[in-house]
Amino acid sequence: MPMYPEIMLMPMREELTRAGVAELRTPEDVDAAVNNQPGTVMLIVNSVCGCAAGKMRPAVRQALQHGVKPDKVYSVFAGQDREATDRARSYFTGHPPTSPSIGILRDGQLVYMMPRHQIESRDALTIAAELTATFDKLCAKVVTN
Repeated sequence: MPMYPEIMLMPMREELTRAGVAELRTPEDVDAAVNNQPGTVMLIVNSVCGCAAGKMRPAVRQALQHGVKPDKVYSVFAGQDREATDRARSYFTGHPPTSPSIGILRDGQLVYMMPRHQIESRDALTIAAELTATFDKLCAKVVTN
């Protein structure tokens, strides 16, 4: 049973999907997205929480305008798509479940994590700046001749 009426969450979902973030609604969707993708995957745990998610979503939208970004970007919605969220969090090894949160995986392995406490204490511009710096470090393509 979802925690909130779906109509209430539509704007929060659309804030990311309009930026090109694909939603994952089932555990199988999450596994396919993470395990069948070479390269980098950003996996976002979206949430209703206004204090943190209200900063995270604009930060993600801004960061995705950067020239370097993950190969694929997905989200799950905490409290709504519970099984998908639980599966997404299972890839965030060594980190307790928080929402919102952002993980970056390379070839299915977690290489970066931004949990809720790092989101709620910052503004959207600061979060976006950290994400773009992380993209430059982890997601840049190596050109070989």
